[in-house]
Amino acid sequence: MPSRPFTLAIDGGALLRGFVDLPDRPGRPGPWPVVVLCHGFKGFCTWGFHPPLAELLASHGLAAVRFAVRGSGMAPGDELVTDPEAFRADTYSAELGELLALLERLGDLDADLDPGRLALFGHSRGGGVALLAAAHPDWRDRLRALVTWNAIGRCDRWGEREKVAWRAQGELPVANARTGQRLALGTQLLDEVESRAADLDLEAAAGTRRAPWLLLHAEEDEAVPVAEGRALAAAAAAPVEHVELPGTGHTFGAVHPFAGPTPALTTALNRTVAFLRQTLAG
Repeated sequence: MPSRPFTLAIDGGALLRGFVDLPDRPGRPGPWPVVVLCHGFKGFCTWGFHPPLAELLASHGLAAVRFAVRGSGMAPGDELVTDPEAFRADTYSAELGELLALLERLGDLDADLDPGRLALFGHSRGGGVALLAAAHPDWRDRLRALVTWNAIGRCDRWGEREKVAWRAQGELPVANARTGQRLALGTQLLDEVESRAADLDLEAAAGTRRAPWLLLHAEEDEAVPVAEGRALAAAAAAPVEHVELPGTGHTFGAVHPFAGPTPALTTALNRTVAFLRQTLAG
């Protein structure tokens, strides 16, 4: 079954946009277990491996929901940031709020989604946001599984000199190597990481969440060092399955436009599907 686009109004009239991929199983109606996919910083819900991951999940009887973080500045189908002001204003708490709002409204997306059999998947920054959601008091007992690929282990990712310049200039320049766009982050994100460190403590969240967790990290990750994955694993409450993949980097070799799976990505996909089928069964 092809991906079906959705638009969902959340609190304040904001619109979340994305896609639902349902299993195509004639004679076997839903509702289906559902996996919500969270993309990373400078990523988007149609980037690289996200569509084939959603298709693979659906082929194994798991519905996939992927959505565009509003702070990405990109709507589904965009290849460039078309809303640089939304990108500029993005924060971790905004992304978490959007994810939590989507989780509460899953039943409105499609009657064949089963919110009682729910998993979260996140890559990079999206993995950190998914982890915060998994530790949230409203969801830590409702979530059945968590999968992260190369998740950030800390939200405060900037040195003091960089922060001083950021504050003085009122923005932090961000280059998108894929598109060549010159973007910027406003000081809202800096304010948040400096004033809400406890709320954004990912190692604490790792110890608080209760859902079974598959934590995959590339040994040669150039964007999120493997040490961050190890720190999360060390802080994690059981059950957690920590896997390091050698000889690969932040996207497991995947590129955009997608050019097919690498051996490392194939391993990550297979481990993810097997884990989710086991934890969401029944």
